[in-house]
Amino acid sequence: DRTPADRDRKTGDHNPREQPMSNWLEKLERELDQRLSAFLSQNPFQAQLFKQQHLVDRARSLQHQRVHLQQEAKELRKQLLALAADVRAWAERTKRATRAGGQELSRRAEHHLNGLMDQGRSQWTDLADLGRRFKEVDQQLSELNRQQSSGVSSLDREWALFEAEQELEQLRRDAGLS
Repeated sequence: DRTPADRDRKTGDHNPREQPMSNWLEKLERELDQRLSAFLSQNPFQAQLFKQQHLVDRARSLQHQRVHLQQEAKELRKQLLALAADVRAWAERTKRATRAGGQELSRRAEHHLNGLMDQGRSQWTDLADLGRRFKEVDQQLSELNRQQSSGVSSLDREWALFEAEQELEQLRRDAGLS
């Protein structure tokens, strides 16, 4: 027969006390959600502030993501440039070995060159993926800016747009894009 430790390993239930704790936390979370919903339904102004704060937090998170993606792309471009230099050097080495009659050395150099080229193709694919993710984040930011501006006075909207443009320009300067 199996020991209790074996049964726990088979079922993935390593801590029998974890289940009641999880239920307790779920109950607490449901209770807090219900209280928050009730409060917000009784206080529409607070509900509006809550929604606006959520949009601001989401926009901030997306802006951080955007900057991170820019930094990743910048680093990947540096790696691609270094790799391109390696490819050129190994292509030349392969030709030199072939011209000198070093067939074995030429074959090994060509094999290494093919590996570098595969690595380059992979990095180009990664860079394209970063570009797609960057575009998605940009679209989400645009949508959030549109949502944030709805319901705000024209002056407030213009001021928010001005501040967003200032922050965006600062992010570009910080990322070395301007």
